Amino acid sequence: MPIFEYRCRDCGAQFEKIVRSERDTVVCESCQGRKLDRLLSVFAVSGPAGEAVTESGPCPCGATRRGMCGD
Repeated sequence: MPIFEYRCRDCGAQFEKIVRSERDTVVCESCQGRKLDRLLSVFAVSGPAGEAVTESGPCPCGATRRGMCGD
């Protein structure tokens, strides 16, 4: 189940929501508004010692930057 990030056009609140299906109705957690923008998120996984590893961060192979290991 994907987690999406949203920003409410009415009150400006940003929040995350687990969306089980495309038919799920998502409303703002602050004002219950329905005018929402889905935001682009950076994919992250947990790396060594609990560090977040993102697309621009360290490579899972241990290299300090992505692309250094042929990834």
